[in-house]
Formats: sequence, structure tokens, C-alpha cells
Amino acid sequence: MCNPPFYSSSEELLASAKEKQRPPFSACTGAEIEMVTPGGEVAFVSCIIRESLKLRNRVEWYTTMLGKLASVSVVVTNLKEAGVTNWAVTEFVQGSRTRRWGVAWSWGNMRPKMDLARGISSLPKHLLPFPSEVCFINLDTKIDTLGQCIHSAMQELPIKWRWKPSISTGIGISAGNVWSRASRRRHARGETNGEEIDEDEEALGFKITLKMRKGLEGVDIIARWLLGHDALVFESFCGMLQRKIKESQQAPIETRSDISSSIRG
Repeated sequence: MCNPPFYSSSEELLASAKEKQRPPFSACTGAEIEMVTPGGEVAFVSCIIRESLKLRNRVEWYTTMLGKLASVSVVVTNLKEAGVTNWAVTEFVQGSRTRRWGVAWSWGNMRPKMDLARGISSLPKHLLPFPSEVCFINLDTKIDTLGQCIHSAMQELPIKWRWKPSISTGIGISAGNVWSRASRRRHARGETNGEEIDEDEEALGFKITLKMRKGLEGVDIIARWLLGHDALVFESFCGMLQRKIKESQQAPIETRSDISSSIRG
């Protein structure tokens, strides 16, 4: 966890202070050694990124606060170039004037909730992390029938799966894209050896939740990405889930949160 020096020089610090009109009690009281570093906050955080390449999973999450919105884009770009696929961005609002921004990253495969990971709406979409949640809307099917449909579809796959009908929620873990045509053929021929699952590496962990829409017709089907490194596998899973529901229920399905458009603009 880091709150880095924001400025690259004392001149930049003074110039920034002159641009702000603040009451005396909110003025910055940090010493120059706390506020200034060569290269500013981007250089400081870039050093932490390089250190994280060595420490890797010895630290579960690396986090830093930034004083400039422009720095967020640079830091996220540096993370992607370093091979990070699991990061989060957010905004801190203090009062009516002061804003700060936060960036976090991990070499692990646990995916944060989407409202936490994609907390800066003004950031270009290609710099936001891959959406960890997608919602389909089923307009005609009762929630119990829909739950049984999803449960049956998941049971057909070579995955670990548990469904709790009392709360209309299921959790599953897969060795990867085991629903592809090629994978299903290998499984049918007995060539997969049970698709061994390594939860620390290539596995996909997910949760499916059904919720009645308050004041509206239909059921929300929420697919949540819990763990994994490969975003394309989660995207493929959501597509497969939507197809299975359409094939089994023949009911109208709407996608409220489209993954592809979310990341490709």
C-alpha cells in the first residue's frame, strides 16, 4: 500500500498550490521530502511495479493512490506492459473539491467485484479491467424453472458445480473452456482424464445468481467471474450460458451488460 510523492520538483509543487484556492485548514502541510520525488508519482509507482515483478504472489494486492488523473492512464499502461491482467481502478472524492485516484493490481487470480475494479467512469475503456460480471434478463421464465435449467446445463459439463435452489445461486470451477466443441469431443472419447483443475493456475471460477426484478417482469441472471487469469474464457462461458438458456427455455433473453462492448468501446 502506497501514498507516493505526487510531484517531480518543488517548482511543480508550488505551481500546483497556486492553482488551487482552498481554505487554510485544507492546505497541504507535507514536507518537500514527502511530496517531491524525481519523476513524480508515475516514476515512484513504476518502481513498485518493477518490484512486484520480483515479489509476485508474495503480496496478494499492490495498491497506490495517485494525485493526478493523467497518471492513472500511464500507470495502467505500465501494468499491462508488465503482463498484469488483474487490476482495479477507483476514485476517491473528499468533499466537493478534492479528488484522488487509486490503482491496485495482483498477480493472483481472484477477481474483484466490478463496481470496485472499474471505479473510474472517465477512464478509456481499454484501460479498464475486463468486466467481472455480466447480467442477462429472462422475461418469461419463472425463477425456479430457470434455476433448474441452469443447474442441468452445468451438470452436463466436466466441472465442479454446486447449486443451492433456496437462494437461487450456484458456484462452479472449471479447468478452462471445457464447453467448446473440441473439448466436448475429447471428453466423449475419454481423452481429458477428468479435466484436472488447478485453482491456482488456469481454472475459471464463477458464480451464477438469479434474482427477481423488483417492480419489473422477468429474472436477472448474473454471472460473476470469481477467479482465473484468462478473460476470454469467462467471456466464452457467458456466451455458452446465454445459449443454453435460449435453447432450453425458448424464452426472450436480453443482455444488460455486454462484455464485448464494455471492453472494446
